[in-house]
Order: sequence, then C-alpha cells, then structure tokens
Amino acid sequence: MQIPKIKIPKKYLKIGAWVLGVFLIVCISLGAVAYSKREALLKKMVAKAIAKADKDYGLEVKIGSAGFTGLSTVKMTAISVVPKERDTLSNIGELSIGVKLFPLIFGNVKLSEVEMRDGFVSVVLKDSTTNIDFILKRKKKDSTENKGKSNLAEIANNILNQVLYKIPDDMDVKNMVFKFNDHDTAKLSFATVAVIDGGDLKSTINVNNGESTWHIDGYVNPGSKELSFTAYADGKKLELPYLNNKLHAKLSFDTLQTELKNAKYSGSDYKISGSWSVKNMLINQPRIASNDIIVQSAKLDADILVGPNYIALDSSSTAYLRNAEIHPFIKYTLGKNKIYELKLNAPEQDAQSVLNAFPQGLFESLEGLKVQGKVKYNLNFYLDTKIPDSVRFNSTLTPVDFKITKWGKTDLQKINSPFVYTPYEYGKPMRDITIGPANHNFTPLNQISKNFINAVLTAEDPSFFTHNGFVEESIRKSIAVNYKEKKFKRGGSTISMQLVKNVYLSRQKTLARKAEEILIVWLIEHNHLVSKNRMLEVYFNIMELGKNIYGIGEASRYYFGKQPADLTIGDGLFLASIVPKPKAAMYKFMAGGGLKPYMFNYFRFMGNIMARRGLTPADTSGYGFYNVRLREGLRQYLAPDTSAVDTSAFDGDDDEGMPPVIMQDNNKNLFDRIFGGRKNDTSSVKTADTTKTKKQLRQERREQRRREKELEKGL
Repeated sequence: MQIPKIKIPKKYLKIGAWVLGVFLIVCISLGAVAYSKREALLKKMVAKAIAKADKDYGLEVKIGSAGFTGLSTVKMTAISVVPKERDTLSNIGELSIGVKLFPLIFGNVKLSEVEMRDGFVSVVLKDSTTNIDFILKRKKKDSTENKGKSNLAEIANNILNQVLYKIPDDMDVKNMVFKFNDHDTAKLSFATVAVIDGGDLKSTINVNNGESTWHIDGYVNPGSKELSFTAYADGKKLELPYLNNKLHAKLSFDTLQTELKNAKYSGSDYKISGSWSVKNMLINQPRIASNDIIVQSAKLDADILVGPNYIALDSSSTAYLRNAEIHPFIKYTLGKNKIYELKLNAPEQDAQSVLNAFPQGLFESLEGLKVQGKVKYNLNFYLDTKIPDSVRFNSTLTPVDFKITKWGKTDLQKINSPFVYTPYEYGKPMRDITIGPANHNFTPLNQISKNFINAVLTAEDPSFFTHNGFVEESIRKSIAVNYKEKKFKRGGSTISMQLVKNVYLSRQKTLARKAEEILIVWLIEHNHLVSKNRMLEVYFNIMELGKNIYGIGEASRYYFGKQPADLTIGDGLFLASIVPKPKAAMYKFMAGGGLKPYMFNYFRFMGNIMARRGLTPADTSGYGFYNVRLREGLRQYLAPDTSAVDTSAFDGDDDEGMPPVIMQDNNKNLFDRIFGGRKNDTSSVKTADTTKTKKQLRQERREQRRREKELEKGL
C-alpha cells in the first residue's frame, strides 16, 4: 500500500523558517551579550561564593585571578582555603574547570575537564579539633532546619549522582600533595599525578616521600554509572604504616579492586550493584589474632539495597574465599528501635575446599588437616533493640559424608590417651600436669563422687550429654544479656568449649582463637572423636578450682582432706559455686571453717533444682550447707570474720603488672543473678528490715521465687 504524500503549503514553511531564524538570532544575540559580560558575571559569582563560604562555613577563601580560557572553561590561580582559627586546608597554584553546557541548562553542573597544578590539600588533627570540622557544623545546622523524615534511598541517589557528576570526562593532575597530619601519632602525604583520558584512569601516588609508590588504574563512565579501579604498589604490598601507629594494626594487599556496575531505583529501593576483591590481604591486629592473618583471595559480588529507612546487603550477593562461597544477607533498619539482621547461607560444597579457603594463620592448630565429604552452613540472627530478649539465633553446620583422613598440626584425639596439660596464668605457664594414672592426683570418672559431678553439670552445662557442643538457647540469652548491659557479661560456653579452649588452644583472648575453638568443638563432637565420658573426665582433672589448684583430685584434698569419691552434696555444691571465679574460694569461708551465711541461698536454690531432677534427695536443711568444713590446716589463712580483706594480696605472685583478683562475690555469678549482688562479704546474716510492711516482704519473696524460676528455665 502506497502512503500518500502530504504537501505542506509554502507559506507555512516560510513562516516556520522565519520563526526559527528569529529564535536563532535572539539566542545568538543573548549569547553575544552574555559572552561579552561573562567576565563580569564570573567575578560577581566568585565574590558571591567567597562570601557564602565565609558566612556558612567560616572559611577564608582567596583567589589570585579568575577568568575564562574558552567557551565554558574557567581558570583560577593562587587559590587558598583557610578555616577560621585552623590550619590551612588547601593551597592550589593553578586550577582549570570546564563544565558541560547542556546539563547546565537544567541546573546540573557536570564537569567536562579538570586541570590542577602545584598545590596541596592538608587535613590537620590537633587534640579534638580538625581543620575540616566546619563540615560537621554545617551538617548539624542543616539537620535542624530539616525536621522531616529522611528517605535513605533518595539520599543515596543524590549523593551518588553528586559524586559521579564531579568526575570529569578528562582530568590532568600534576604535583598535587594530599596530606594528613595527626599530631598525636603520624603524618601521611600522597604526592599525586593523575590523568583521565576518554574514561581511562591512570594515577601514580608517591607515599610519604618515597616510602612506597602506588598505582590506581581503571575506567570511569559516570554517565552510565560505571566505575572500575585497581590499586597496587611497586615491588611491595599496598599498605599504610599509619594504621600500625594509630590503631596498632597492620593491613596490606597485593591488589585491591572495586567496581560499580550499576545504580538505579528498584521500586522504592535504590539498588547499587558492584564488586570488591583483594589478593593476599594481610591483617595483624592483637584483638583479631596474635599473628599475621593472610586472605589469599577474596571477592564480594554485592547488591546493596537502600530503602526509605534501611540499608541492606541483599541475599543475591555472593562472597568468595578462594573456591568456597557463601551468600550473606545483612540489614540495618533505622527508626525508634534499631533492628539488626544477619543471614549466611553456604550451599553444600566440598569440605576440603572450605577448609583450604580459611585464611592462613587463622586456625593454626588445624594446619595440614585433610578431610573428605561435603558441608553446608546456615546462620540466622535477628535483634530488635526495643525487645532484646526476643533475639533470634540459629547456627547449623551440616556434614554430608564428612570424614577426617589426616590429622594436621594437632591430633584432636590426643586426650583419649594420657597427655601433659600446662595451665597458664596471665600468659605464663604454671606447671606441667600429667592427665593419666602416672599422676597420683588424677581421678578416673568412676571414682569421682556423683554429688560433685551432678552439682557442676547442673551449674555449668545441664545438657552436656545431649548437646553437640553448643547450646543455641544459651548463646541466644547471652546475646540478649550482653546487649542490655552494653558489655560482655555472660558467655555461652559449654563444657566441651571450655575443654577445647584449655587443652588445644593458646590462652590468648582473640577472635581467631574463639573461631578456632568453635570449629574444633564441632569436629570433635560431630565426628565422635572423644566420648562424652572421657571429655568430662579430662575436664574434671584439669579444671581450675583455686589458686594453683587444678583438678578434682587436688581440690578435694586441698579444701576438705578427702578423696574425690567421698565428697558430700555440700562439698559438691561449694566446688560448683567457685568454678566461675576459683581464686575467690577462700573468701567464702568464715574464720571457723564454715561457709558464710549468704551462701545458704545458693545451696538451697541449686539443691532444689538437683532434687527436682532426681539427682539428690530433697533436703529442707540446706543440702549439706552446715556440714561443709574447710580442713583445719587451711583455717589459719582465713581472715577474722570482722576484718576487711584486701583481695589484691591473694593473686599477685609478686609479679608487677598482674591484675588483682576479681572477687566472685562482687560479680554477677549464678548466685548474684538469682539473689542480687553484695558489695562485701559479711560474717553474719543481716537483720531483717523491720520498717518494711508484711505486704512488702511478701512481694519481695514472690519476686525472689520468680527470679529463681526464670533462672532455672535457663539452666
């Protein structure tokens, strides 16, 4: 079918041509006027900007000269920026900036080119002030003006666009130095040369006058929201010695790569897709580990979601450690109550690949371990800060045809035979103890009184014989308690974990050692490398039960002059009470050798739990409390009942720098959590408060019973 041609009358064409011609003439005329006046307009704009910087930020800005060198390029010389009563922030010899005209029509300033010569930017810290704190003051002012709810997605979009719009299409930076001066610790300087040519970035950075040379190469396409950078150093690792001086940490890389793939709205969320990867990352920080940790290869392909009131790392993200992978989900929600969410999902994969993926130096005792089979892992954590007691925590490492084929540095079955145990105090070895028949204090499990066994299990780990090394409910409650107290106050360790910590690992309190402890417990429990009875037997023979007193054999003879098989229910309850703070044991006795009266409530509470579980006969007289007697030879070391005791004298070993003993009685141990702490031990029971009414006393008794029931549920 042929489309008929539409014939436009000539008079309309003439009218259109005249209108277009007039429009072009007007534009050219206005452009000519603006061009002739642009120098004056520039001076006016510069003066306005200088005045605004002084008024809003307290900045003294000076510009030697400013003028156009092209249609849209401004060249300035001798630029200095000095915050009020602070050190000079910046001094630039020459700066040329070109902007794109089309975005400018719509009010967007998009840089087309930047040239910078001969200058510095210097950030200076002095005490609690810096020469960039004017930025914080301005932000504070802005926040008071805008009291409406902030939409994080909009903020993320605006910030990213502003950053990308400030990246020019072409850039040439020469002889620019970026300095950081921390008067308390160290100085940093980066002498920079950088070029962007058609999107390709090349940069060379001289760190601290030749200390090292860094290179940053990459590609930038701000219009498409695509960026890619690779950082490396000449002949050495890329590192900052400043971190070692300031944070007592060492961090270095062979290469560091980052990539922005895309950024756009996805519904009401702003989605940022990118990746980050490192090669041979070295970390050394005392709280993480006492040695170097080396991550050979790591990468994160990330989808970051910024919602109206939350920031999240989406579960579509994947983290890689060598050949192992895991899918993380992390979400932080703002509002009246903050919400923290963490989920980790590692699909079923080769167990040896997972083991090989762990950073070098993280699990020293497992180096060389060979396994076969597969494993998968899932973790779910949720904490609403308004209701911390409702915290959710689940962690599962599932083996599939898993088997250990070769031991590494440490034989995890070594405790099945006699071995030598060395306890440590404040990082120093005390003495070697043989855990076996060669040691006359060693006591087989069948020769230890059930009274002691049941008392310790009830207080420390009631589900020892049924759990697989971990008690999720205990860990969950520990998280809730520690969050509410804003400090680490309650642990979730089982006897299995305590045993592994003492037998296989160093005494260093680091994150790496804790992670290693968890993994070894899992290997032992899930592979049944050591029986529950043998684990308990070893634990009872190495546990600290007093100052330089280790094992039930030493403890029963030291305190009571008895064999472990002869311990009464009262003896067992006393020894169980000192497990959390064994060096405080002697403070629990009166000068005559009996226990101080405040211990009676502990005996009654723990004894009642044991009786309800069929572990001991019910006893209304205190479960042997009045029959516990310190052996006579030790009573001479007890202070008079009315004396104030200097606890620091009991645990120093005359070594300088040793911390004083922290009394169990002054801390929230099991007894304190039930009945409330006391500041000092007393030799007699406090008299009743006769000013309280009968109703008040009944309420106090009901509250005490309620606390007892709550704690019993957690045991």
